[in-house]
Amino acid sequence: MKKILNPLPLILVLLAAITGRCTGPDRQQKYDVVVYGGTSAGVSAAIQTSRMGKSVVLIEPSERLGGLTTGGLGATDIGNKQAIGGISREFYRNIKTYYEDEANWKWQKPREYSQDRNYGSMDAMWTFGPSAAVKVYQKMLEPEKISIVLGERLNRKDGVRKKGRRIMEITMESGRSFRGKMFIDATYEGDLMASSGVSYTVGRESNSQYGETLNGVQANITSLTLKGTVSRNALHHNFIDGVDPYIVKGDPSSGLLPFIEKDPPAADGTGDRRIQAYCYRMTLTDHPDNRIPFIKPEGYNETEYELLFRNYEAARGPVEEMYSYGDPLVPWINTNMPDRKTDTNNQKGFSTDFIGQNYDYPEASYEEREKIAERHLKYQQGLMWTLAYHPRMPEKVRNIVSQWGLCRDEFTENNGWTPQLYIREARRMISDYVMNQKHCEGIEVAEDPVGLAAYGMDSHMVQRYVDGNGFVQNEGNVEAPVSGPYPVSYRSIIPRRDECSNLLVPVCLSASHIAYGSIRMEPVFMILGQSAATAACIAVDERKNIQDINYQSLKTRLLEDGQVLSADAP
Repeated sequence: MKKILNPLPLILVLLAAITGRCTGPDRQQKYDVVVYGGTSAGVSAAIQTSRMGKSVVLIEPSERLGGLTTGGLGATDIGNKQAIGGISREFYRNIKTYYEDEANWKWQKPREYSQDRNYGSMDAMWTFGPSAAVKVYQKMLEPEKISIVLGERLNRKDGVRKKGRRIMEITMESGRSFRGKMFIDATYEGDLMASSGVSYTVGRESNSQYGETLNGVQANITSLTLKGTVSRNALHHNFIDGVDPYIVKGDPSSGLLPFIEKDPPAADGTGDRRIQAYCYRMTLTDHPDNRIPFIKPEGYNETEYELLFRNYEAARGPVEEMYSYGDPLVPWINTNMPDRKTDTNNQKGFSTDFIGQNYDYPEASYEEREKIAERHLKYQQGLMWTLAYHPRMPEKVRNIVSQWGLCRDEFTENNGWTPQLYIREARRMISDYVMNQKHCEGIEVAEDPVGLAAYGMDSHMVQRYVDGNGFVQNEGNVEAPVSGPYPVSYRSIIPRRDECSNLLVPVCLSASHIAYGSIRMEPVFMILGQSAATAACIAVDERKNIQDINYQSLKTRLLEDGQVLSADAP
């Protein structure tokens, strides 16, 4: 029987993950593997540990399992579907099985779903709603022996007890402690890693550090012109030329509008501590019976959206035609999900990304992070109301956006808003092996793969500034291809030998900023979570440090469990 930290049956435990805290009287505190972070990587790691016959606890600081996979990111960023194996592929196969049951379609018929991403033509399905992901994970977890703890946060000050280089026990803010032979940090923030004394970095490296070209500051903008010269960077994620940055147009003495840096960026390729922008993925619908209209948040400040108004005012004539595609001038990627829902993400110069407002998040206290997250939420709520209803918005924009709203049957505890902030990047470990741009481009190849990454090198905007012409611009966007599926090294998910001997880090792994922009996709996190758990279980069996297990033994087990380690695999 499964041992869980709640007297409820597991199905209720997992459903409670949507709306409530899940702890209980079970006092067993010692496990073979302790997984901290119930992201998609953490869930995958816990399942793999259970399947290898080891005792495991999955501790999630929030009150919902699945991270972004259950938090609204249903338009799976893949790169190459053949690179996805193991438990990760099993999840997407189960998504397809879920939607093959017409009873799971309430707001439209399956045949009416047009954005299919190979729906019906492969063994897996890559688009889904948040509640579908919760139910699929629930079904996958049911047969496993996993202790699940929700709503317990690590004491980051002195909650990690080590003996030499080995973690012995971790303690939560509540005082509850968990002993383990092996530990896995599957959080987006890397809190266990950082509290364990493992080296890490935050921000962008300079290009010179790892011999890259796409790292550091990236202010390489080709302007929009009336003659039709458009860079992809400017078209998708920057401002129209001529947007004035000052409170009073043309008057620098009046001060800058909100969220603009007072100093220009450093030279391209220069490193800094800034990180790419966060937002909330939105699950929207245009079905009138399931739609929650956007509302103006308390404390709404119109000045915060002045740049949005001015950007529309600057889009006139031929420029407007160039800038308009899909929904005319609406600053979003509104990807259709099953059952007449969407996964809605950032696009264009002023959108859901709250540029420059997350720099403190990785190192912030829990309370400070909550304030940052709340600030992001209020900004995005205000943005959506502005787009839908503000009289200064073009009528055609209002007419489109006001047809949409949040879903009544998703994130019901939060009035349709996901509780999961899209943490695109936070801390990144520095181990003996750092994944970098050369790996993404196939110039260097890791010899000890534990999974493949295949998405392009991707960074959202990092800062907003005034250019030499006195106009506002965004900086930091990179969208560059990779050579194909490429190996992610085992050494990149384990710390240096002299720092910690029983910790694995599949999410905040050792990678440069730009390489992390390729690796940081939910299917890859699931893959690396499974591989981390496999390595942890082998280390338990062999009574070895994670740095000392035999890679060939690890590789054999990974392949047996369906992981894909080579782009040439059938």
